[in-house]
Amino acid sequence: MSMPDIPDKIRRHGISRQEANNLLLVSIAMEEIALSHILNAQGEKIQHALSGHMPHEEWRHLEESVGRTFSHVIKKELLLLLKLEEVLESECRCCDCDEE
Repeated sequence: MSMPDIPDKIRRHGISRQEANNLLLVSIAMEEIALSHILNAQGEKIQHALSGHMPHEEWRHLEESVGRTFSHVIKKELLLLLKLEEVLESECRCCDCDEE
């Protein structure tokens, strides 16, 4: 997998706070999409097992594997929530909006 390329505009001139916040929001959305693909793959594993194509001896391993994956996804979701809250707070500080 290759590293993301930073556009020339950012390298040469920098970006505004609003542009940075927008890029952070896009990165959060992309991570959410990636997590949805992981969850979908776990669902497909479970469907495969339930369709009778998996020996019963392997069910315990499947249960542990899916459980660990869900645990990791939940942790990642919490980190993304914190990231989102920081971005939104940054936008609020930037525009001096009143918090309710």
